[in-house]
Amino acid sequence: MRIRGAVLEETGRSRPYAESRPLSVGELELAPPGPGELLVRIEAAGLCHSDLSVVDGNRARPVPMLLGHEAAGVVEEVGAGVTDVAMGTRVVMTFLPRCGDCAACATDGLTPCEPGSAANAAGTLMAGERRLSRDGRPVHHHLGVSGFAGHAVVDRRSAEPVPGDVPAVEASLLGCAVLTGGGAVINAGRPRPGDTVAVVGLGGVGMAAALTALAQDDVRVVGVDRLPGKLERARAIGVHDVCTPEEARERGLKAAVVIEAVGDPAALEAAVDLTAAGGRTVTVGLPRSDARISLSPLGFVAEGRSLVGSYLGSAVPSREIPYFVGLWRAGRLPVGSLVSSTITLDEINSGMDELADGRALRQVIRFD
Repeated sequence: MRIRGAVLEETGRSRPYAESRPLSVGELELAPPGPGELLVRIEAAGLCHSDLSVVDGNRARPVPMLLGHEAAGVVEEVGAGVTDVAMGTRVVMTFLPRCGDCAACATDGLTPCEPGSAANAAGTLMAGERRLSRDGRPVHHHLGVSGFAGHAVVDRRSAEPVPGDVPAVEASLLGCAVLTGGGAVINAGRPRPGDTVAVVGLGGVGMAAALTALAQDDVRVVGVDRLPGKLERARAIGVHDVCTPEEARERGLKAAVVIEAVGDPAALEAAVDLTAAGGRTVTVGLPRSDARISLSPLGFVAEGRSLVGSYLGSAVPSREIPYFVGLWRAGRLPVGSLVSSTITLDEINSGMDELADGRALRQVIRFD
């Protein structure tokens, strides 16, 4: 079938992207779903720093690539062998499919699936094939989703069904921002009643971590960012206290759990500095591959502190997404508050500028 989508032509083009236009919006061919795959009509897709990191060249991916990894939609066709998802079901796409059989999948979310990671790096689906093409030439998939288009073919293991009462916009954010930020809180941070949780970096993932921490019983939440607008937004969602990294240091602020959601060495160093004795620093941001940090190991030994990496929130989507849906239904996880604006597919290059400048939490493309 013919679809309209946003294809990254090359990485590393100069900014502003509204002028250099690294993403071209046009028609492509989408093949039918193969065995174990789904055809999904995309309803909403969020713009995330993981998309931007491919656009600016920080994350190496093959091009041309149809971007977008945080999306939700409705199943329109099922491939052979798919018996647990019916047509008409709303699904949340997740950017790391899990085979369920490799050694990494046996770690209960701690480490990324090996075949899933290999497929993501190659720009294919789990079957090792591509369903996208343009003028007879293959176009790569982005993290098994390619959600910046009206339709997508995904592996069944990249899609998690959700009840129809979960709105499409909120559903789309469950698959990356909430799964990554919220998952890091509950799976890696594991705050206890009475703990303080600090979140360093209040973008979409960081704000999702803050929302999830606020949903835990008797937990105090502090938002840390350099941008005044982000601090104001954190206050608006109910965060108990906000400050810049410098203010946190001046005040001697310490937290039992610190979530770093920037992907920058200075932010991670600040997060470690914020961590109390016996506490845990959880890093979810994806830095450049050549990034390095400078830390004294003494505090980890003498104060019993730990530094933990968390990819996709150390989550098992089939477990965590129903949990987050339950919090949303109970009014304890207002996912919609993460949306700073809705845009059209044609505005995607300008959207990447907004993201790079730190002016947006989650811009969501609506396809309806």
